[in-house]
Amino acid sequence: MRIHVSFIDRVGITQEVLALLGGRNLNLDAVEMVPPNVYIDAPTLSQQVLDELRDALFNIKGVQAVTVVDILPGQRRHLQLDALLAAMTDPVLALDSDGHVLLANPALVALYGHEPTGESIGELFSDPGLLGVLLSNGFRLPLREVTLNGHPLMLDATPITDAGALLTLYQPSRIGERLAALHHDHAEGFDALLGDSPAIRTLKARAQRVAVLDAPLLIQGETGTGKELVARACHAISDRFNAPFLALNCAALPENLAESELFGYAPGAFTGAQRGGKPGLMELANHGTVFLDEIAEMSPYLQAKLLRFLNDGSFRRVGGEREVKVNVRILSATHRDLEKMVSEGTFREDLFYRLNVLNIAVPPLRERGQDILLLARTFMQQACTQIQRPVCRLAPGTYPALLGNPWPGNVRQLQNVIFRAAAICESTLVDIGDLDIAGTSVARQSDGEIETLEEAVESFEKALLTKLYVSYPSTRQLASRLQTSHTAIAHRLRKYGIPAKE
Repeated sequence: MRIHVSFIDRVGITQEVLALLGGRNLNLDAVEMVPPNVYIDAPTLSQQVLDELRDALFNIKGVQAVTVVDILPGQRRHLQLDALLAAMTDPVLALDSDGHVLLANPALVALYGHEPTGESIGELFSDPGLLGVLLSNGFRLPLREVTLNGHPLMLDATPITDAGALLTLYQPSRIGERLAALHHDHAEGFDALLGDSPAIRTLKARAQRVAVLDAPLLIQGETGTGKELVARACHAISDRFNAPFLALNCAALPENLAESELFGYAPGAFTGAQRGGKPGLMELANHGTVFLDEIAEMSPYLQAKLLRFLNDGSFRRVGGEREVKVNVRILSATHRDLEKMVSEGTFREDLFYRLNVLNIAVPPLRERGQDILLLARTFMQQACTQIQRPVCRLAPGTYPALLGNPWPGNVRQLQNVIFRAAAICESTLVDIGDLDIAGTSVARQSDGEIETLEEAVESFEKALLTKLYVSYPSTRQLASRLQTSHTAIAHRLRKYGIPAKE
């Protein structure tokens, strides 16, 4: 039985309570003092004996209450700590101030094979220098790679004041999950792909079909069309959505840095390398997705190394000898014509076919005319929020210029134009003079004639259809060129009187 005795605190009262229980030859397994309370665990104490002792306990000066409890506070905290440690999927160690293991959670015991209590941290990880580094740095270390029973892990040390440290060990993919979360500021799935034009609807339909197929995917499209958004959307609805999505721009780094970023490096691989080595994106994204942007810019050497990885899922770190095997889906993207590069000998043919198992073409903005104003308004709202100014709106006079611009930089160029306009416009109404795009002089001339969005759209549609009808003189030809239904084109031709009657 466990009892709780509360009292008015005074010197010697706890000893008097314990002496009374000891006088009945009761074994006391645990005694916890939390003045003005004492908690006692006496397994042989029965309810009958407690009833007999109750008057004697109350005769002790200062005793106020005697109650039966199910567990002592310290025992409760210990159970809660055990439950907390058991619930942690990452291996955790508590060290004393000399670097010896005080406590290990079940995840670490399972990984290590037995309880490591009392062992030195250097012995545990077979790294004699680790203890010295921890002690000399007050148990404060940047994330460092260690090996436990052949498993590469990332060690995170948190000092505990005057009492050692708490060490948490992470699988590389767990760090990858954190990196993916930090870099992920986009809407989930295909909600990020704004628009309702025929071109974007076709893209979404095809992307949703290939996204769930666990095979390499090649995404092609002009610069600025949103190829990474498509890749993220495909990852978000795949079976790998709970695992990391990590990206590497192959054109942004020289060959040696791109290789170490992608495949990691072994300890001492090169001058300046971290002492314990470093996992690359392939290890960090294990069971997830790696997106290789601008794949056409990858060097011949890295092309060969990537091809080997695609063949069997294994690779070696830079400067390493150990084979590392991971399960990663590769999504790649380029704005260049890979087939032409293959024919010219500047891109490996065998790698092209391994990357091009599935493919998607992202349409340029000029083929998504009816999405332009929707995107412009969305970007305007985002820009105003980012620069913390009242929400601006686009004047109707800007519509012809936005709709008529060829947008060689695609969605990214439109976003930049809108951001600049929001930043420099003094009014909450963004007019044509605030837009830094070609062709605004024409729009200025007609600005006074346009009052509504409908007028602007109709003006643009009529001019476009009149121009294209010369080269595509039938509803079906024109509908095919504009990727819409011939019924919709026929209706618009009748509406605008195209072709004009002689």
